[in-house]
Amino acid sequence: MATSSRDIASQFKGLTLENVGVWPMLPRVTLWLFIIAACAAIGWFAVWKGQVEELDALRQEEANLKTQYQQKLQQAINLDELRRQKEQVSQYVLTLEKQLPSKAEMDALLSDINQAGVGRGLQFELFRPGTINVKDYYAELPIAVKISGRYHDLGAFTGDIANLPRIVTLNNLSLVTGKDGALTLDATAKTFRYLDEEEIAAQRRAQQAAKAKK
Repeated sequence: MATSSRDIASQFKGLTLENVGVWPMLPRVTLWLFIIAACAAIGWFAVWKGQVEELDALRQEEANLKTQYQQKLQQAINLDELRRQKEQVSQYVLTLEKQLPSKAEMDALLSDINQAGVGRGLQFELFRPGTINVKDYYAELPIAVKISGRYHDLGAFTGDIANLPRIVTLNNLSLVTGKDGALTLDATAKTFRYLDEEEIAAQRRAQQAAKAKK
């Protein structure tokens, strides 16, 4: 074994690059292996490393695109939900608007309230519309009413008011029994109407003027 090691070591003695062609087999094989390893290392740094870095960049870009896709998909889902909610709100507002008369329809509504009492055989002792209270997009009209009649008829009257196609509420109700046994109902009926375009514009101007004074 020692002799073999000396033989191997002796093959590497006195070698120069000028006489590579006459080198023993083992040094030549070793040199070729070294050259191949050097070329592989150079290829790694010159070509393969760049390709690996490019592959890593593409993988990162793919991950970013997936994230962006998921975000846009979520936004699209939310957009559909928002559109659905907007449609529901629009339908609800439309329903409410149908229950709010216009300025021109207010006289007919007051007549309906009066007719609801007369139709039940009630006696109106007072039916006095008050001052209109203008809000942002609608107006509120209070009506002081005083009605006399039987208990059952008064109850039916309040039901008729609730079933009117327009919004009418009865507030501050007070029920008093008269000497003859008849009941008298004092209440404030409130009805509402939407503002026309001119009234809305005037309301906005008033709000802007109020803000300017602050």
